[in-house]
Amino acid sequence: MNILTAKDVTKRYAQHTALNKVSIEVPEQSIFGLLGPNGAGKTSLIRIINLITAPDEGTVLFNGEPLKPSHQEIVGYLPEERGLYKKMKVGEQALYLAQLKGVGKREAMKRLKSWFERFEIDAWWNRKVEELSKGMQQKVQFIVTVIHEPKLLIFDEPFSGFDPINANIIRDEILRLKDQGATIIFSTHNMSSVEELCDDITLINKSNNILSGKVKEIRAAYKSNTWEIRLQGLQGELSQHINSEYSITSEHRDNDLLTAVVKLNGHNSPNALLQGLLPHATIHSLHEIMPTMNDIFIRCVNKDSAERNETV
Repeated sequence: MNILTAKDVTKRYAQHTALNKVSIEVPEQSIFGLLGPNGAGKTSLIRIINLITAPDEGTVLFNGEPLKPSHQEIVGYLPEERGLYKKMKVGEQALYLAQLKGVGKREAMKRLKSWFERFEIDAWWNRKVEELSKGMQQKVQFIVTVIHEPKLLIFDEPFSGFDPINANIIRDEILRLKDQGATIIFSTHNMSSVEELCDDITLINKSNNILSGKVKEIRAAYKSNTWEIRLQGLQGELSQHINSEYSITSEHRDNDLLTAVVKLNGHNSPNALLQGLLPHATIHSLHEIMPTMNDIFIRCVNKDSAERNETV
């Protein structure tokens, strides 16, 4: 079941079209990546989902119902441009924001204390926000985004400003929230995070949806039947031992160990490659090289931009 569905959403600002009939489907209890270059239209779509602006055309459904103000009670939004009241004490501000989101004072205190201990910032409860590092302020923002335990969480560049250790803490919390039933949409330029976390993605370029689907299926669809093989004891060049239907992309020797990247053409299988080499060398490993989401992102955006230029 989809918790959120946007169908043919269009948004215009004066002479600029920010979104052009964009559609997305966000499955319940999943992590959904909203991707695209700067200015592609991601933020415009997020603002519509958050009822900050309304679409000029199209529909947005939340649990099958037209999106309405009451749905915002079960949505948490962490924008890329973040800010806390610098002169307020950390705990006082977090408590105030939790109550604004409908959490009673006693329950808010209980939840906040638990989160502050988990993030190891409980000692900063009575310190002013301006005394915190950027990373610690980001932790507080994350906490107040999730404190009312929303069903849908929207994170815009959630790892921005975090060092690798704290980025891993946030990553683990996102996965934990998903396991507890939350659905997460996050917009990011960090493609390694997409591969690691996302179940589904939509890629927007120049206001248009150019790619949607499950991450595993997208990567499989873009693979090129290219394999890395490591073998030992091969005499001479690799090309002497394989037929012309294989393309050698790279070849590197480290003493007696050869590492090569081979593209299989036609109907050749990796088993056939191994069978041809086994009489001549010891095979250490063979694995398929899958395209990264970063490769796919660049490839799709460049292709879409080139096609647009051709039609101008």
